[in-house]
Amino acid sequence: MKKPTLLILAAGMASRYGSMKQIDGFGPNGETIIDYSIYDAINAGFGKITFIIKEEFLENFKAIFDAKLAGKVETDYVFQTFDLKKYGIDKEIERAKPWGTGHAILEAQNQIHEPFCVINADDYYGYEAFKSMVDFLTTEASENKYSIVGYKIGNTLSANGSVSRGVCKTDASGNMTEITERTKVYPKDGGIVFEENGTETPLDASTPVSMNFWGFTPEVFKTTEKLFVDFVANNENDPKSEFFIPLIADYLIKNNIASFKVIPTDAKWFGVTYKEDKEIVQENINKLVQEGVYPAKLW
Repeated sequence: MKKPTLLILAAGMASRYGSMKQIDGFGPNGETIIDYSIYDAINAGFGKITFIIKEEFLENFKAIFDAKLAGKVETDYVFQTFDLKKYGIDKEIERAKPWGTGHAILEAQNQIHEPFCVINADDYYGYEAFKSMVDFLTTEASENKYSIVGYKIGNTLSANGSVSRGVCKTDASGNMTEITERTKVYPKDGGIVFEENGTETPLDASTPVSMNFWGFTPEVFKTTEKLFVDFVANNENDPKSEFFIPLIADYLIKNNIASFKVIPTDAKWFGVTYKEDKEIVQENINKLVQEGVYPAKLW
């Protein structure tokens, strides 16, 4: 059986962070967060790394990753563009930002023909999550059975501001029944709350949330394209609207087209939403190196 592909979403503009955080250095020798994800993914059993980027990022990405990954894993690049004609939409819609994470995975449909996993470029997930996902993609995934790694929300917050989290509800079998985007989640008075319309609602620290770690098979592209075309038609006059992966998952679940197994993990996620997060990420990575989880020089 062909090894699964890791699809890394790296086309975002990082407006809150203030620079191109996808290729910022965090490790002892300038390693990016992506380096640690790829290192874990190779060891877990992924066979190809596909980067979703803006075309103007290509030279920077190839300079950073091609030489170090040569002979270790196959690499590929996909551009997230504003071209809608490839989806039968005969319009040019002016936007500052790409169309979102759901559109990003759709852009890769001609290059991915095997089960695949989607992650963010600027998030650290840990080896356990990649191994669990490989196991799922190679033994359970099908055209109507997908997955998501569910991190405990208490293990995913930033000390430097509120964050957005996709809160997952599950049934007795551990399948997701609903995912709700909470756009303002933060710690308060020893607990966790999300804010909506000025009202704070508590969340249990063990609540599973999406950190954009999804498992699919290529059959998802057909539905994704249909949904994206509809989304563009309904949002063409809203330049800030984004077609997110949870919109796809929600449609597939509610229409009984596919299920999503929530793969539990106790791992601590960390990432860089704000510039102030960089020091914390560096401390976390240095600790993992000191504990022997990673070599000081990754490649």
